[in-house]
Amino acid sequence: MKRSAPLAPADGLIALAFAAAYVALLLATAGDLGYARDEGFYFFAANRYGAWFQALLDAPRAALDPQIVDAAWSVNHEHPGLIKSLFALSNLVLQKRLGLFALEGTSYRFPAMVLSGVGVALVYLWGTQARDRLAGASAAALFAMLPRYFYQAHLACFDAPIVTVWALCAYAYWRSLRDGGALWPVLTGVAFGLALDTKHNSWFLPIVCVSHAVGMEVRDRIVARASAAGAAPAAAAASPARAGGARRPLAALAAMATIGPLVFYALWPWIWRDTLPRLREYASFHLNHEYYNMEFLGRNYWTPPMPRAYAPVMTAATVPLVTLCLFAAGLCAAARERLLHPLACAAARLAPEGGRLARAAERALAARLRPPADDPGGTALLWFLAIAAVYGAWLSSSTPIFGGTKHWMTAYPFIALFAGAAFSAAVRRARVGLRALLLVRRGSGARAGVATRAAALARGPLVPALLGAAVVAAPIAETLHAHPWALSSYTPLVGGAPGAANLGLNRTFWGYTTGAVVAYLNEHVPPRGTVYIHDTAGPAWEMLLRDGRLRKDIRGVGAVAGADFALYHHEKHMLGQAYQAWVAFGTTSPDHIAGPDGVPVILVYRNRAR
Repeated sequence: MKRSAPLAPADGLIALAFAAAYVALLLATAGDLGYARDEGFYFFAANRYGAWFQALLDAPRAALDPQIVDAAWSVNHEHPGLIKSLFALSNLVLQKRLGLFALEGTSYRFPAMVLSGVGVALVYLWGTQARDRLAGASAAALFAMLPRYFYQAHLACFDAPIVTVWALCAYAYWRSLRDGGALWPVLTGVAFGLALDTKHNSWFLPIVCVSHAVGMEVRDRIVARASAAGAAPAAAAASPARAGGARRPLAALAAMATIGPLVFYALWPWIWRDTLPRLREYASFHLNHEYYNMEFLGRNYWTPPMPRAYAPVMTAATVPLVTLCLFAAGLCAAARERLLHPLACAAARLAPEGGRLARAAERALAARLRPPADDPGGTALLWFLAIAAVYGAWLSSSTPIFGGTKHWMTAYPFIALFAGAAFSAAVRRARVGLRALLLVRRGSGARAGVATRAAALARGPLVPALLGAAVVAAPIAETLHAHPWALSSYTPLVGGAPGAANLGLNRTFWGYTTGAVVAYLNEHVPPRGTVYIHDTAGPAWEMLLRDGRLRKDIRGVGAVAGADFALYHHEKHMLGQAYQAWVAFGTTSPDHIAGPDGVPVILVYRNRAR
């Protein structure tokens, strides 16, 4: 891997372009995406928060009364308040005052879209600074074009925002190691506080940072001992123990332990009173979370033991294969550079002087391994730990699987960063190979001129452009093809959506696919007709009405009996809902079926008797 380099002024503009392009794409594709069940709950909470913000402007003293604060902020206190506050402010200011969005639901979704764009920009900046611009750009593109992340990035939920804020905290911590000074430790603490006030995934961040700090300390001590024992300079280059290196991680960790909780407290009014009991209640909710149903390989899971293979299998089934292959290549390259090289050096030092083992080790080092570049930030180790800590939760058979891939999405930026590093290395090798090939094919005549032209071609933009197009083509195609069915999307590795359905992988959840049948309902539901909305939350259905996507006279009801139409969102544990429609309507044949690539995901039954 290449040595980290400072960012150029142009990199800020490129990062901004990545963010703007991603937000524009999200906005352009939001109009045909139904509202997820959880979004409906957050719309309601955001409205209560928005009313409090308005009261705070109108009568600050009255709004800060503890009873008024509790009345507003006790709504949906199972989750922190930061992101729902942004939903509320976006709707209050951007929609109700400025009228910027054609659909009111988009105003609630907009903050998560912006944070998702920031996440893509952050991946570019980190990859560029840690490796090079090509690594950063490819990592950002591969991260943005993850089908399920692309879906989550649209939603007025916390799952895409926590990915960005989580990565931001890790990046600030990395910068505190790399650059020193007081600024980056402080920013690490602030970012951790924002993560705490975003989602409970933030609880993994101290595990990652403390583990990384310990690993760096152990590394520095080993290298220091090796240097004192007369180790070769190449071995010492594996990890230079810089002056004050032990203090920088401690400064960032101290900021996380002090500044982080203060930011968390300041931004969540619900914990301003009875702080410790309410924090215990919040933690208990997630540590003892109830189990919901999820189908995996044809079996419905709703109580432990949960399948330990769920996270790796679902990752392989939903992340584009080229991204996974590049990630594996980048991870192996980092292990070879950061782990095997020091081990080989140690083996050479421990072998008897002049012995065959020492000579063999030295030859292996010279032939196969290069000394790693100076990396005071321990970049590869941090990226690896960020992935391992998140996926490690699924080593327990008691970890719930009901959220699907969204529960480990905080690992995806780091998977993309490893992939970007591998892509950059592949381009470098391709350029060397292209130059050699051109020299051979042109023959020995006029070798100097041929060498000049070959070198110019190899250094130019053609090689990375062609390879980059080949790499991102499949992720782009898979992501855009999956919309708006992303929770039903699977990669060709498992046969796409049809293959996954045959394997018994979950087709959908959250009731968001109602958005895919609004045109049918608008056409076929009679005036003031009723629709059993099944898995769609009431507030999510109401938002479709407020947006004007559904006719205002269509009424959603909570029982299939007596309804004119019934929705059925296919999940294995919900088959009884389809049976109820068959009995109530006297038919087993749906009037309308929708889903990706011929896979039934949402079915609409019609009560012919009415």
